Amino acid sequence: METGMKIVVLDRSSVGEDVSVALFEKYGEVVLYSNTTANEAPERVRDADIIVVNKTPMNEATLSGAARVRLICEFATGYDNIDLDYCRSRGITVVNVRNYSTAVVAQHTFAMALYLLEKLRYYDDYVKNGVYASQSGFSHFGMTFGELEGKTWGIVGMGNIGRRVAAIAQAFGCRVIFYSASGRSTCTDYEQVDFDTLLARSDVLSLHCPLSDRTRGLIDLAALKKMKPSAILINVARGPVVKEADLCTALSENLIAAAGLDVLEKEPMVPDSPFLEFQDSSRLIITPHMAWASLEARTRVVTETCKNIEGFLAGEARNVVG
Repeated sequence: METGMKIVVLDRSSVGEDVSVALFEKYGEVVLYSNTTANEAPERVRDADIIVVNKTPMNEATLSGAARVRLICEFATGYDNIDLDYCRSRGITVVNVRNYSTAVVAQHTFAMALYLLEKLRYYDDYVKNGVYASQSGFSHFGMTFGELEGKTWGIVGMGNIGRRVAAIAQAFGCRVIFYSASGRSTCTDYEQVDFDTLLARSDVLSLHCPLSDRTRGLIDLAALKKMKPSAILINVARGPVVKEADLCTALSENLIAAAGLDVLEKEPMVPDSPFLEFQDSSRLIITPHMAWASLEARTRVVTETCKNIEGFLAGEARNVVG
């Protein structure tokens, strides 16, 4: 296996400072940058043999001066920041990390769904505000909530994460239905339905699909109007799958009961986001794109990237994309 390579990590902060990247040093010189813009990238990768990247664009404009680069490692599963055609024309191999966050994204899906379903913000505040300590009865039923048992859990996108969510939903006693975001799903473990049926039947609808022409704006006002007024929407896929202004309208007009979002149309959130006007946390929870980011998952990204580098240097294809 070759050593002595120069490895340039353009988006070191994307795995968090609490996760070590010292493992890369076994392959050669390592240069770390917390974040890198498209304008900064050409100079930073000029003499790199291997580039490790998450969000920085990798295309002709950023790579044309990088004559030595042979491998680009995506610090993630998605690789829409990389021009695969250009890399192919240069003989640059592109690899990614797969399934590293399946468990924690599924976990976060249920964390948000249960938070909303059981009105946990309201009940936590009720206790911490001292009201519970001042009442005479042993219990309190200020906000009605229900059970997952017997409910229908709908899924958009039956990939690895969708399948994990489906299995957990079944363990809670839910009926599982799904809509194939690609239109090509071969999954027969759960009932596949058309989109309108999914909307009409789902008590909880969770999104686990990639962003594509088929899914961009999929959840718009027309779709939300077809959902149950008691339904909960969870988006841990990509922000633009949901039209945010339409979701705000749906929440304000009680077209659906609640929504949990880990992803937004623009990240970080824009200062004038309409969601900032909706302060009822019993009906809306937003987390800052961290569903994937358990310590274990971020550590896995680093170790799997190392395995990708080792495979490449040994002449073995591993997680090659495109």
